[in-house]
Amino acid sequence: MLKTIDSLGDLNGKRVLVRCDFNVPLKEGKITDDGRIRAALPTLQKLLDSGAKVITMAHLGRPKGQVMPEFSLAPVVQRLAELIGVKVTLAQDTTGADAKAKAEALATGEILMLENVRFDPRETSKDDAERAAFAAEMAALADCYVSDGFGVVHRKQTSVYDVAKLLPAAAGFLVLKEIESLRKATDNPERPYTVVLGGSKVSDKLGVIANLLTKADSLLIGGGMTYTFLAAQGYAVGKSLLEADQIDTVKSYLDQAKQNGVELVLPVDVVVTPEFKPDGPTTVVAADAIPEDQMGLDIGPKSRELFAAKIAESKTVAWNGPMGVFEFPAFAGGTKAVAKAMQDGTAFSIVGGGDSAAAVRQLGFDESKFSHISTGGGASLELLEGKVLPGIEVLEA
Repeated sequence: MLKTIDSLGDLNGKRVLVRCDFNVPLKEGKITDDGRIRAALPTLQKLLDSGAKVITMAHLGRPKGQVMPEFSLAPVVQRLAELIGVKVTLAQDTTGADAKAKAEALATGEILMLENVRFDPRETSKDDAERAAFAAEMAALADCYVSDGFGVVHRKQTSVYDVAKLLPAAAGFLVLKEIESLRKATDNPERPYTVVLGGSKVSDKLGVIANLLTKADSLLIGGGMTYTFLAAQGYAVGKSLLEADQIDTVKSYLDQAKQNGVELVLPVDVVVTPEFKPDGPTTVVAADAIPEDQMGLDIGPKSRELFAAKIAESKTVAWNGPMGVFEFPAFAGGTKAVAKAMQDGTAFSIVGGGDSAAAVRQLGFDESKFSHISTGGGASLELLEGKVLPGIEVLEA
């Protein structure tokens, strides 16, 4: 049972440290998708309404323990202030002199954002003592802690795990919603339960495939991993993405699916092109007849119909990973077909964060038509894989 904000008691006048996921995409210093900032608003508003002095912390990009101005949270501060309508101030460091001074001066109804936690190498350190020292500095800034960055709860990092052990800690609304929704697919899904897996590599999803072969009724495979599955069945895949070292593993998955009575559905046709570029010539070919000088970059029209039919007859559908290179319009058809089938269906529908969530937004779908769109690709995958997430375990009563 996850501890909630209400378990923290009266927050009036208290400083509350909130771990958010503000790892937003930037282009020339401008935020291109503010979905993760919007996702944090309910928790932050609840704390403000409770009279708390709110201190947020987050990471942006991969600065690898170094101060890199291009990964400053300054653009996030500006956008958060616009969205929430209160004063938001940025500390010039994470737990240093400026953070301490601004935390001390923070007024009720205001938000202080600490600078990128990954500017400090201790945030991601494998050394428990280093993380503990950093956590103690974080804890000294506040009276209690709220975890609301679902995209990082699978990481045993200072701002996610260690600091939660030093302060009264609770889960924010976003984390609670994510866990509740994803557990509908992992603990006792309404059946038929269908999982759609895409993305580029089988090796990224080994654990989740193995786990789903014991839980799902149907497993639909698309994206770049398609071609390793086709190769495991003895088909030539031309210049398509292929993980030759995973073929034996995939063969074992095909065998296990048969043994467990899981329907493992592969594309029956694919869209091919000679080169990886957006405007090359395209051809639809049968999945077992890919020419040697071509590469598959999307599932074909018959496969889209097949996948849509499977989704339509399901009661629970979880989707993680695009069906093709959806960033190129010529290869977005498969991803669109899956999103549309989930949007139009009656199943409890989960979009597993990362590229899948990005595709839903970029391709113009109404997010409200899906039961749940996760904010964390890696975290949602690990939950589907059946793993214990450190940032969740530490919040359980």
